[in-house]
Amino acid sequence: MRVIFMGTPDFSVPVLDALVTAGHEVAAVYCQPPRPAGRGKKDRPSPVQARAEALGLPVRHPVSLKDEVAQADFAALKADVAVVVAYGLILPQAVLDAPARGCLNIHASLLPRWRGAAPIHRAIMAGDAETGVCIMQMEAGLDTGPVLLREALTIGPQETTGELHDRLSALGARLIVEAFERLDALTPEPQPEAGVTYAAKIDKSEARVDWARPAAEVDRLIRGLSPFPGAWCEAGGERIKLLRSAVAEGQGAPGAVLDAALTVGCGTGAVRLLRLQRAGRAAQDVDEFLRGMPLPRGTQLG
Repeated sequence: MRVIFMGTPDFSVPVLDALVTAGHEVAAVYCQPPRPAGRGKKDRPSPVQARAEALGLPVRHPVSLKDEVAQADFAALKADVAVVVAYGLILPQAVLDAPARGCLNIHASLLPRWRGAAPIHRAIMAGDAETGVCIMQMEAGLDTGPVLLREALTIGPQETTGELHDRLSALGARLIVEAFERLDALTPEPQPEAGVTYAAKIDKSEARVDWARPAAEVDRLIRGLSPFPGAWCEAGGERIKLLRSAVAEGQGAPGAVLDAALTVGCGTGAVRLLRLQRAGRAAQDVDEFLRGMPLPRGTQLG
């Protein structure tokens, strides 16, 4: 089919590759404009733009799709279908209606649970046992459209958002190719009204660890915010990013280091910190981290 691809971050890149590998014609790739990044704050293209250019595909990055010129340019591509995955702009009705077979969204949750911006983070932070990918027909509402295909994945007990992100990205790439192959035979299923939850964008204020919370919640926060934006605490006047943890045996004052393995007391129970990062330095596993910054028993983390 003749496809318009709309995506921006790393999550979207395997989907673009899968469509090209399957032999579909990508008429254009839409992504967010380059943003300042790195120490020099020079404009850096998004992962999707970089990959599209490497594949020799035409790239467009309008700031908005609300004006008539942008909408006319989109419609002039005469696509059979648009595939949208973590694009970052709201699609007006004129854009949704332009492709002959509409716009399909790849969403990283089992809709209607976790509609919205951060479904992977929220699933881990909430302690969900499973998540998955839905291929959804887009409509004007936020992730409210009928679902064409869905597949579930079990969330591992120590899995981070980064690890789950990669598995869901690969699953989305496979499912969209399958959806194209079966498109005429698929029946769109309206989402049930029961079970709707919203995955709000992660706010930086959520990232500081509250050691007074139960150990299971602290562990889920650390894993759910890893690698970005990263849960954090203070130790010795420094901000320390916490990237991996596990619930552990032990009990002590919230935030107190309980042993040489960096087990830390919580409101109930304890967590063992497994991977950490000091500001301006590379992430380290706990043994290496403690060689450079000892945190002996009794140290209080803030």
